Amino acid sequence: MLYSKIEGSGKPLLIVHGFLGMSDNWKTLGTQFAADGYQVHMLDLRNHGRSFHSDEFSYEIMVQDVFDYCQTNNLESVVIIGHSMGGKVAMLLATTYPNLVNKLVVADIGPKFYPPHHQDILAGLNAVDFSVKPSRSEVEEIMKNDIPDFGTRQFLMKSLYWQEPGQLAFRFNLNVFNRKINEIGKELAPQLTFEKPTLFIRGGNSNYILDDDFDGIKKHFPSSEIATIPNAGHWLHAENPATFYELVGAFLK
Repeated sequence: MLYSKIEGSGKPLLIVHGFLGMSDNWKTLGTQFAADGYQVHMLDLRNHGRSFHSDEFSYEIMVQDVFDYCQTNNLESVVIIGHSMGGKVAMLLATTYPNLVNKLVVADIGPKFYPPHHQDILAGLNAVDFSVKPSRSEVEEIMKNDIPDFGTRQFLMKSLYWQEPGQLAFRFNLNVFNRKINEIGKELAPQLTFEKPTLFIRGGNSNYILDDDFDGIKKHFPSSEIATIPNAGHWLHAENPATFYELVGAFLK
């Protein structure tokens, strides 16, 4: 069973993080949505955060995990918000189990194929040798060679934890990601559609959803609208949480 943080009571709202993320990334926004009358379930996908590690890793299997989570917790007519890889999970869940999902919010990812583009991040993560028991600052220093962007490093450092006294580790399953990295970019199958209200939110400084992608989005999600948060990149919900919250709140009302 997936690990989750649950806040509030009311209509079920699921939040699914992106690649190398976890439920903690959504704590502030989750609390805000809970205050609006939702029971917010912030999930850790398999091989991420505090959820279990597994050699199986694909969108189909992650969707099955989320579906099973909903069944176990008796969740019906859910709202689901997914960012990046989590957005792909949310799209596939909605198109596979349309009766389960009431409304869909997708943050800065489209249904199209994305070529592999996490090579530098994986190189930085794989450069860390935990057997020599590095400190947190030493881990960041090692990653800096391949991951010069401070914000990206800070995001990754959130998954660093003390496995035991003096021994750090990453919470995510890096070995599986090294082998299955091509799964992340896979496109939504062309025949899949979801007719219910859908909101895509893109970052104005991000290149994940381009104007040229709008037609493809509409084919899969005919009742969709697309909003842009100016001056925000791929981590738009972290860079401009106020506007993100505002857009989602207006859509859900």
